[in-house]
Amino acid sequence: MQPHQQHENDQQNQQDREIEFAAIVAALAEEHGVPGASVGVLAGNQTTFVNHGVTSLAHPRPVDEHTVFHLASISKTFTATALLRLVEQGRVDLDAPVRRYVPELVLADEEAADRITVLNLLNHTAGLDWNLIDTEGEDGSLAAFVAKLDRLPLIAEPGARASYSQAGYNLAGRIVENVTGRTFEQAVAALVLEPLGLTDTVFDVDDVMVRPFATGHVHAEDGELKAARPWKAFRAGTRGDNPGGGIASTTADLLAWARFHLGDGDGLLRTGTLHGMREETAPLRGSTMGDGFGICWFRRAVDGVRTIGHGGSGNGQYAELHLAPEHDFAVVTLANSEEGYLFNQAVVRAAFAHFLGLVEKDPEPVPYDETRAREVAGRYEIDAMNLDIATDGQRLTLAVEIKPEIRQASDADMPPDIAPAAMGFLPGDGDEYVLTEGTLAGQRGFFTRDADGRVTGVDLGGRLFSRTAG
Repeated sequence: MQPHQQHENDQQNQQDREIEFAAIVAALAEEHGVPGASVGVLAGNQTTFVNHGVTSLAHPRPVDEHTVFHLASISKTFTATALLRLVEQGRVDLDAPVRRYVPELVLADEEAADRITVLNLLNHTAGLDWNLIDTEGEDGSLAAFVAKLDRLPLIAEPGARASYSQAGYNLAGRIVENVTGRTFEQAVAALVLEPLGLTDTVFDVDDVMVRPFATGHVHAEDGELKAARPWKAFRAGTRGDNPGGGIASTTADLLAWARFHLGDGDGLLRTGTLHGMREETAPLRGSTMGDGFGICWFRRAVDGVRTIGHGGSGNGQYAELHLAPEHDFAVVTLANSEEGYLFNQAVVRAAFAHFLGLVEKDPEPVPYDETRAREVAGRYEIDAMNLDIATDGQRLTLAVEIKPEIRQASDADMPPDIAPAAMGFLPGDGDEYVLTEGTLAGQRGFFTRDADGRVTGVDLGGRLFSRTAG
């Protein structure tokens, strides 16, 4: 075969693969009732964009790879990368106590406040609960957020275990502010966004509004989808959650971000530092998100191949970014409805299977065990949510609700509570489980025990919920 014929065949195969994948994405969007979605795949030098549906049901415009979505917790990858630039500049030490850079820090446990390091924040081992919910609506600055951290419970000794914490990343953002003397948003733009030309990656809603953007959708009381308010998961002008979840961006910019993390550092970071973000710094057990944390990244094996990734959950908007470095591969998927989580998970799986031939297998639970079910039944809590595990003698279920006092105090749309969904124990020591139905189907977690063997907590979504009843 002549070289030009081989080239033509390769091009045709690429086009066929893209057409097939577009059909898969369209079918998944229809299956999950997602109004609009944008998907991007980076496979070596080949870039594929698949867009579906509209930006808004009320004011429909076609979604494309330049449509801005709220990335929510994928913001953490930008915060961590910006901090590592400061580390390489000699302005921050990962092993230094946070108080070296945030001397104003006060926590519920004074000893812990002295011991928490910068790395503890970046790999979620600081022992901080998930987040501080500010219902007062007064000062939305990052400094004001940090000033209220003395109200946040500590769930473990610093360094003892990983538990996903939004508050920890917001505190990391305050390090960036104090070290640079600029607002967090200005500093991240100067350290990361501007050098990489990520011109559609922004924080402020004012900057979103002058670009084509997607509107999140949540279910109204009649079951129909409606526009979610506020546009982000928190009101406009509130900056305290920006380090952990404030960035908005596009599929095109996120694939460029993925290409940077797959590359050699582009002169912004040494290759060893950049690739070191992928290496395990803390283990995770029984989590759908992965088997360990790097620096910001969740580490996960898919069909024997090491991947890194991060997701984001906003107000009616969901985002996923996953990379397989050894294959020079990345997939981004953004969706604008409450069903977007399951859609995005399915798209990521489909992309790994379609482009790399990697198939992820679901774990199989063991048969129902009444004794074990009654041992774990009860209420578990974090600062924002209650989690109830119950048994009726035939099956074990898990339900999640936003705490009523938080829902009542907020004038923002909030996602609905999650009705009881079946769960089952996984083979092994009996402390790991998987959810088998509902919007969290496939989510894994595990139960924590004290020295006497009593169940004292449960992990879900990488977060430790402490047992308060049962």
